[in-house]
Amino acid sequence: MMNREMPRVLRRVIFAGLLALAGCAGRPEGVLVPSGETPAGVSTVDLLVATTRAPSQQPGVLFSGERGSELVMRDITVSIPPDGKRKVGQVQWPEKLPADPMKDFSTVSVTPIDSAKAGRAWLDGHLPKSRRVLVFVHGFNNRYEDAVYRFAQIVHDSKTDAAPVIFTWPSRASIFDYSYDKESTNYSRDALEELLRAAVDTPEVGEITIMAHSMGTWLAVETLRQMAIRDGRVPKKIQQVILASPDLDVDVFGQQLRAIGAERPQFTLFVSRDDRALTLSRRISGNVDRLGQIDPSQEPYRSMLEKQGIIVLDLTALKSGDSLNHGKFAESPEVVRLIGNRLIAGQTVTDSEVGLGDRLGAVALGTAQTVGSVASIAVSTPIAVFDPVTRKNYDDQWLRFGRSVEDTAVTATGQ
Repeated sequence: MMNREMPRVLRRVIFAGLLALAGCAGRPEGVLVPSGETPAGVSTVDLLVATTRAPSQQPGVLFSGERGSELVMRDITVSIPPDGKRKVGQVQWPEKLPADPMKDFSTVSVTPIDSAKAGRAWLDGHLPKSRRVLVFVHGFNNRYEDAVYRFAQIVHDSKTDAAPVIFTWPSRASIFDYSYDKESTNYSRDALEELLRAAVDTPEVGEITIMAHSMGTWLAVETLRQMAIRDGRVPKKIQQVILASPDLDVDVFGQQLRAIGAERPQFTLFVSRDDRALTLSRRISGNVDRLGQIDPSQEPYRSMLEKQGIIVLDLTALKSGDSLNHGKFAESPEVVRLIGNRLIAGQTVTDSEVGLGDRLGAVALGTAQTVGSVASIAVSTPIAVFDPVTRKNYDDQWLRFGRSVEDTAVTATGQ
């Protein structure tokens, strides 16, 4: 069995790798050489970038995929083309250098932040009136510039009301270095904790949202677990944790939550059952379900999520240009708006019109619906929201709908 299974797994790895790397083909190296130019009409995003990567000797690369000896920070400003010349959710990489800022993402400036005091000063100078900070942790197979440009896109497209900070850990950006990348997340836990504590200890900061993607979710949750064990709880300023396509063993996640304790931030998950990257991860990780692929409406996950008060946004029905369906959270205009308008601000998504519970409620209250119509609505719902309140409504509405169908059938047959 093992001999027959391994070739299939390897073929999937190679195929997924080719898909993931296809988007990188033809990209010039050195996109982080600053141009110093911001033509009229372009937008700019100013990021605080913290990393545990080793410095690169290549100009415009800045940091490699190898592990550095300390936490290093840069202030990087990225320009984004006018809205009429780009698609929301997409990073438009230059085909050649220097980049054309009217149609490409471009690096405007790179400034060293050489002390913790300078980092706090950056935060103080970039905090909006909300006093919020958004800390992003990227996922597997990301170069330094990949992480910087993707986060700049998320910040711009979500119009988030928060000071944007990114933590980038040493990824070799190779599909064949999964184990190295995973160990690099473990290597970076103390540094991420250092960054988070610096933000918590900055008096001007009011609240912090952590958003992590893919393998970066392991790093984020492990760091929170570490902080909770050390202090007895996660610092109160850390109020929201958004896990997008989490590459987390579901059993391990349950243990992490127990260690973090009941007094924890609000967790929100973005999941998608058609995430091909997580299918691969599941196959090479003992065939245990990955958190980012669960069906939140089915047991045992439904009860676990309800008990833990975790909100889940199911993106399975959402279409994207990502061939692996692993980056829907960043590429979908609907999702990035939801991130910016609601989640980072700590607002509930219970009353969102994209909720599956709301859609089923509308059907359940109808007078002559069929099971087929419910199925079509469930399939066509682009973003299904599951939270403790919506799940309760979902049950009630489904029961009412069942009675409605039964009554309709009785009337039709005359019995």
